[in-house]
Amino acid sequence: MDEKKEIFFVFNPIAGKGKVKASLTEILEVFARGGYQVTVRPTLEKGDAERAARELDTKRYGLIAVAGGDGTLDEVVKGIMQREDGAEITIGYMPAGSTNDFAASHGMPSELSEAARVIIEGKTESYDIGMFNASNYFVYVSAFGNFTHISYDTPQNMKNIFGHAAYMMRVVPELLQFNKIKPYHIKATCDGSEYEGDYALGMVTNTKSVGGFSGVLGNNVDMQDGLFEVTLIRMPKGPFDVNTVISKLLAGDLNNEYMEHFQASEIIMHCEPAVNFSLDGEFGGECADARLSVLKRKLLIRVPDTAKK
Repeated sequence: MDEKKEIFFVFNPIAGKGKVKASLTEILEVFARGGYQVTVRPTLEKGDAERAARELDTKRYGLIAVAGGDGTLDEVVKGIMQREDGAEITIGYMPAGSTNDFAASHGMPSELSEAARVIIEGKTESYDIGMFNASNYFVYVSAFGNFTHISYDTPQNMKNIFGHAAYMMRVVPELLQFNKIKPYHIKATCDGSEYEGDYALGMVTNTKSVGGFSGVLGNNVDMQDGLFEVTLIRMPKGPFDVNTVISKLLAGDLNNEYMEHFQASEIIMHCEPAVNFSLDGEFGGECADARLSVLKRKLLIRVPDTAKK
């Protein structure tokens, strides 16, 4: 790993039913056996992980380790991207959230001490991330339209009790109320190609797993190619269409009469009415106009070294 033998370790103590706190001793033992001194910082409120990454002393610490859900990882990435010195900082990630889509996409172990071992023994790779309206960032997914609020409106205690099922418990009742699904008229320019229509939901992604489901966006996703996968789901005409869309998504059938799926490095959108955006499961704002761009291979992160295995 890095020549600097100190790790700054930030963790979310309430993620995953307190999963990190229960494994804290084992994690620290892995780091110690690897010869690293560790500074530990639990997050106490939203924004703590972001501030820690933005203010990290890179002369002292060779790496920032993160334990929590994808939202905690997202904060750290934002903090790094906001740094005035533009320092490139390697992240070690230990997944402890409800869905852990990012970890699933990168083959990271769900057992935290094993994930800590990847930080010590793995390799550093660079991956694409997304920029949203020139001032915000997302690691693997930006969603907009109906249902996207569920990712940031679901209470933490509900996620702690039910895990991934908490999201499904919120989605299903909304799917059953077809009259509450509203259309958004979207005009989008994607790498020069034009798209226009009434859409219920859209996703701009750089991941193999969404909402805990792998392979939904295809099996050939390359997270280092400088391209997003873009999925636009047309406004359904009735409840039967909703069932069909869900079935096709789960089957990986993405180009059909109900949806469009393509790749692009930049998406410029105008939406009527203004639409709520979700960035890695967190509220990203309500916008009538949005620009989403790929920052190619700007994320440095420790991943399993399959060659060693």
